[in-house]
Amino acid sequence: MFILEGVSKRFGGLQALHPLTLTLAKGTTTVLIGPSGCGKSTLLRLLNGLSRPDTGRVLFDGQPLPTGEDALLAVRQRVGYALQGGGLFPHLTGAQNVTLMARHLRWPEARIRERQGVLMDLTRFPADALERFPGQLSGGQRQRVALMRALMLDPDVLLLDEPLGALDPLVRHDLQADLRGIFERLKKTVVLVTHDLAEAAWLGDSIVLMRDGQVVQQGTLDDLESRPVDAFVTRFIQAQRPLPVGRSG
Repeated sequence: MFILEGVSKRFGGLQALHPLTLTLAKGTTTVLIGPSGCGKSTLLRLLNGLSRPDTGRVLFDGQPLPTGEDALLAVRQRVGYALQGGGLFPHLTGAQNVTLMARHLRWPEARIRERQGVLMDLTRFPADALERFPGQLSGGQRQRVALMRALMLDPDVLLLDEPLGALDPLVRHDLQADLRGIFERLKKTVVLVTHDLAEAAWLGDSIVLMRDGQVVQQGTLDDLESRPVDAFVTRFIQAQRPLPVGRSG
């Protein structure tokens, strides 16, 4: 679905991404993982044209991302995007956030209601809570609203930037299970950013480990554990392992 060819990105004196080539397969969930500042979110923003590469090109469904705003908007309607914390408009209710783009595109009201109902069932979201404003929702509810908004237009691709990063462990655990079920059910192309290796292994078909704006290794968790390409891969995995039971201090 996405191919990045020699893509790089600099912000002032910071080289956020060094030239990299990467393929993100259609119909699979790819997880971008790595230390803070390694370029994960920058790479995600390049996929839907929110940032432009300094070198190289991004191909979407076999074609380079367009440069014209109208053509790029058409691509973005095929790409759902959700941020950490939801990124919801605080002055709009949950329902208004979810249906914003559909109303902008002048969908018929019956179609909007039908799609909203499908998404509520999919995300197990209570109907009465959609009339609340984001400030009146829990963190988990805000993430579910953000996911519904990202899925409203039934996009081909779903981009998720740390969607569960700010949630408490119990809520995060429940949402991880729900997300995996949603991914398996919808069979969409998903690219997800996380810091959590266990989350990456649970949700992802493929893991892309990054460091300092470069891809270190791409593969399954077993690939990273059993066939690491360098010592950094092993250190990264070991750093995320929990302490043995009974160990303290």
